Amino acid sequence: MAPRRLRTGFAKTGFPKTRLAKGVLVGALGLLLSTTLPAQALVPYVYTPQRQELEGAGLGIAQAAARLLRLGQASDAARLAALTVQLLPDDPRGWVLLAEAQLRSSQLKQAGESLAKAKQLDPRNPGIWFAEASLALRAGKPEEAIGLLEQGLKLDKGNAGAYFDLGNARILLGQSGPALAAFERASSLRKDFWEALNNQGLVLFEQGKTKDAIQRWRRVLTIKPDAAEPMLALAAGLFSQGPAGRGEAVELVAKALDNEPNYVLESYQKEQLWGPKLCSTTQELLQQGDLKAVVDRALANASPEGESSEEE
Repeated sequence: MAPRRLRTGFAKTGFPKTRLAKGVLVGALGLLLSTTLPAQALVPYVYTPQRQELEGAGLGIAQAAARLLRLGQASDAARLAALTVQLLPDDPRGWVLLAEAQLRSSQLKQAGESLAKAKQLDPRNPGIWFAEASLALRAGKPEEAIGLLEQGLKLDKGNAGAYFDLGNARILLGQSGPALAAFERASSLRKDFWEALNNQGLVLFEQGKTKDAIQRWRRVLTIKPDAAEPMLALAAGLFSQGPAGRGEAVELVAKALDNEPNYVLESYQKEQLWGPKLCSTTQELLQQGDLKAVVDRALANASPEGESSEEE
């Protein structure tokens, strides 16, 4: 599974709701009458659906694929979306939907091909540029992602998700100042964008601005009280300030690791773009004797692949 932080910038596909058109019907009346009528060459009548019916079927299948994506059934959604583009090969929305399903089911090469087709059909759709940037991030190409995001933002200047991805790409390149600016822009565009606030805390902590980082993580928890990542990061921040915050830090660690045990793993923290300072402080905190039972339980429940159980 991809790191949660590397979100896609897909635009909504915008398929209208529709009923599925009836399937192809084969008239078999001649076969039924063949026992009573004189023998003759039989050419069965095959009903061919009209273009409008094909379009209705394609749109209905697209709606079903989108519902499966929302339910997290990406592989099944990809199969339905592939049928959509067969019925509606000139509709870029179907190709974008297929690409998103392929990306979420780790079919990265196929997702790139689908996005290329979508861009060919609709080059001014910013969602396609953002989706290509997500692919570049997944492929470990942050510089390429930045170029794609900047092109998309020329077409859609108010896309909070794109600024979030831009911040992630900047973090991967070690550009903390531009990363912070991108995350601040994202949270200014979407007031409940807790992930962007959380990432501001990640950057600020690495910059040595611990009080500012703590303030960001506390704000996150007013929006998303059960979010494990800011909970554990806040615990590390409080722990780094000395004995005064140690009691609260221990309570936060227990809650955070119960909600998402994978955060006990330093490798998982790094996948979520935690910097070396925060990782080191967190590991020191987790080695405290009164957290041994909590840490042991989290290690037992953490998945080997580091797949998050947190809601996306």
